[in-house]
Amino acid sequence: MKNIDTAFRYVRGFTMLVIVGCIMICCYTLYKSFTTVTLMQDRVYILANDKALEAYSSDRKDNVPVEAKDHVKTFHSYFFTLDPDDKVIKANVTKALYLADDSAKRIYNDLKENGYYSGIISGNISQNISIDSIQIDVSEYPYRFKCFAKQKIIRSTSIVNRSLTTQGNLRNVSRSDNNPHGFLIERWNTLENKDLSIENRK
Repeated sequence: MKNIDTAFRYVRGFTMLVIVGCIMICCYTLYKSFTTVTLMQDRVYILANDKALEAYSSDRKDNVPVEAKDHVKTFHSYFFTLDPDDKVIKANVTKALYLADDSAKRIYNDLKENGYYSGIISGNISQNISIDSIQIDVSEYPYRFKCFAKQKIIRSTSIVNRSLTTQGNLRNVSRSDNNPHGFLIERWNTLENKDLSIENRK
């Protein structure tokens, strides 16, 4: 009887240890699962070119120079990329004017009144731009910028290469589909726009 009683106590003790161990393992598993789920919910993944990229949040001030340069580059690309098609010209200029104030609108109206765009259409001229560099001064607000670029004007008989230098200010505005960077170009003007070379087309 003593042996049976001792064996029963051993079995009962061992069973209790197993139950306590299982409870501890379950609690640890639940805790780690909850921690992992919480951590994963704090992450955002972006699908680009069939690859999942993890996105990290940061303060806007850390990205101001990068976003400002891309805003200026995008504006100039839209404003100066032209083809002999009225719809293409209107579409590109409309996108550009969402990124700037009436200083850009005035320049567009002046070019339109002087027959610049109608000349592009009638002469079957294409124009594109390549940005060399963009200088952004974020030491004071509104931020000042200067853009250095090259224009290529392709005519039926020649290709004209021109240098272009512009400057202006950048003011913070609300982000939107038409203005994803949340900047507005103000007091935009051209400092230099001169011919560099003319190539005859064969």
